[in-house]
Amino acid sequence: MATSSRDSAHEYGALYGQQSQLPRLPVPDLQATLSKYVVSLEPLLSADDYARSKRIVEEFGQSAQAHELQRRLEARAADPDCANWLEEWWNDLSYMGYRDPVIPYVSYHYSFNDDPQCTRATERAAKLISGAIAFRQQIVDGTLEPEMQRDAPLCSHSYKFMFNACRVPHRPSDYCRIVDYQANQTVVVVRNAQFFVFSFVRDGTPLSVEEIAATLDQIVEEADSGAAVPAGILTADSRDSWAQNRELLLQSSGNAELLDAIESAAFVVSLESDRPVTREELSRAIWHSNGRSRWFDKPCQFVICDNARAGFCGEHSMMDGTPTLRLVEFVIAHALALLPAQPDAARRQPEYTALRFKTPPAVVDAVKRAEAVFADGVAKQHLKVLNFAAYGKEQIKQLGCSPDAYVQMAIQLAYTRLHGRVRPTYEASMTRRFLHGRTETCRSATRESAAWCAAMRDPGVGTAARIKLFRAALAQHTQLTTQAVAGQGVDRHLLGLRMLVKRGEQMPAIFEDPAYAYSAHWYVSTSQMSSENFASYGWSEVTPRGYGVAYNIRKHSLLIHFTCMRNEHGLNSDHFAQCFETAAYDIRAMLSGQQPKQ
Repeated sequence: MATSSRDSAHEYGALYGQQSQLPRLPVPDLQATLSKYVVSLEPLLSADDYARSKRIVEEFGQSAQAHELQRRLEARAADPDCANWLEEWWNDLSYMGYRDPVIPYVSYHYSFNDDPQCTRATERAAKLISGAIAFRQQIVDGTLEPEMQRDAPLCSHSYKFMFNACRVPHRPSDYCRIVDYQANQTVVVVRNAQFFVFSFVRDGTPLSVEEIAATLDQIVEEADSGAAVPAGILTADSRDSWAQNRELLLQSSGNAELLDAIESAAFVVSLESDRPVTREELSRAIWHSNGRSRWFDKPCQFVICDNARAGFCGEHSMMDGTPTLRLVEFVIAHALALLPAQPDAARRQPEYTALRFKTPPAVVDAVKRAEAVFADGVAKQHLKVLNFAAYGKEQIKQLGCSPDAYVQMAIQLAYTRLHGRVRPTYEASMTRRFLHGRTETCRSATRESAAWCAAMRDPGVGTAARIKLFRAALAQHTQLTTQAVAGQGVDRHLLGLRMLVKRGEQMPAIFEDPAYAYSAHWYVSTSQMSSENFASYGWSEVTPRGYGVAYNIRKHSLLIHFTCMRNEHGLNSDHFAQCFETAAYDIRAMLSGQQPKQ
């Protein structure tokens, strides 16, 4: 299946200059992983269940099968044709083979702070478009430098999926299509369920901000005077349904060219009619709105509302948050540095093309079904954005704490107070110091964090003892994140061993043990993406029984985005947010000798 018209010859310049020097993702030592796995189970299981699981793990570690699986994994990692032993499995199991809708279950969003100098939606959109084009151009002309972690370059592989790329539905697994940069210097704009495309380069010269704004003004005027079947909502359906309905779209003449125009475009801009006021309204407007003016398969969608509030919606399958964070930080800075657009300064008349899908009755029916799936999915999302303004990174550091570990402990204390027990907790740790690296799991619920949370609920434990336990929990968390970033976590290694059990072979008892599935059932799924430029950042929970907690550690505040499902499990994002706020005050009071805030 042809998925790309952009080959490895397009990976050139400074961005990719260090790729050949990057180390390969290591295969951790088997016994080290099993030891860490056993330790991670202790706070999650009863004493009897823990003893049983520990025995199963020890027996597995001594078995010939375990050592054979480790040998197979090491051989896979050593294969010169395999850039990363995890990559193919991870991309398929977690993303391309995942069949639920990408919205709300895969995509994420960044909601931007307001631009005080920009109150017209099309002007702000034009400035953001200009910034995205400028960032893309650095990739195209080879001048963009790779990201660095201390003195080491990070893998730039995921940048090839940032622009002129699109996820495409397919059974049993989707794929990502990438196309040539120079042949596709276009932006797709969606307004009122209608699609338009324009070239941002004309006669060899990029459009100015004023010319882009004038183009958007005309698009809005045309779109608001018309109507269309919202074909974009099809991208919000389950992946198997969307794959089937994409084929249905292709049966009508001309639709193939329209799909190609959308999938090949550099990125998508959604001009929503929403006028969000609260943080929660803004998050929803950027993340999904009504779903009718989107193409959720595009890795990069910039969203601008009618009151000039704006943000970014990212499709997660081939690219994690750090590259897009870099992109939007550049775009925001670029936009803020521009002078106010002068409409009279547009030199060239707007030129764009309307993309009008043919929608026979079968497509209309598919759209209606997709609308129902979308409406049900987003209605179940219970969302709360907490702006904790009492303190942030600077004061946490003054208290002698790692800001990330500190926030993770506040999450643990809030959850255990709310739900009365410790649950499996996921924190994403970046492994991009390795070739084609993405993430590893940090198992944030530890023996140390559980002991400290218990002490915080026990009035008989004094402050000094609580602080000692807290410091131990911070140290353990920092150690785990350090190991994860170094490719020495638990979960990806165990996955690799399990994947190499051949058909017909006995599945090892460690993977049949209920503790294996339970300990990776992320009741609390967390990730940090920090920026002073965001009003919110978030995504959904990863299980109907759990929460998604996206946190932004700013200099003088903490911005936390909580999500959970409205369902029979009785979770509540408002309650979690309130418990987090109380926990954050209590931790500061504990460390500084203040009285807790009532």
